[in-house]
Amino acid sequence: MPIRTATLSRQLHRNGVRLHLAMMSRVHAHGEDHAPSADEQALLDERRRLKEQRAARQAQAAQPKVKAARPVRVAKVPKAAKPKPAKEPKVDKADKGTKGAKAHKPSRAEKQTKKAESLEAAKKAAKKSAKT
Repeated sequence: MPIRTATLSRQLHRNGVRLHLAMMSRVHAHGEDHAPSADEQALLDERRRLKEQRAARQAQAAQPKVKAARPVRVAKVPKAAKPKPAKEPKVDKADKGTKGAKAHKPSRAEKQTKKAESLEAAKKAAKKSAKT
């Protein structure tokens, strides 16, 4: 159903102006006691009909609007996973022996000792070269 944005206020206004002119011409010509003419009666009927239509539109606008239904999402079918090749069994460290074993990481104390030894060796080497 399309949304109506037109109003009846302009039509009511025009009808009211014409009705007022018709009533004033009748009162001026015949007096207030005289019955309304056919034109004036038609304008009164049209005014009543326009007011009823306006009331009906306002009542319809006050009703809750129909909301569009949310689309239902269809769950995707999961893809079949490819079979992974079998892994080789792990070999114990005892079976490996010295092959592939990690190298020993020197501790801080061992590093300090090695550094001190290299400094002593450098001092001795410097003394010998100065004598010759």
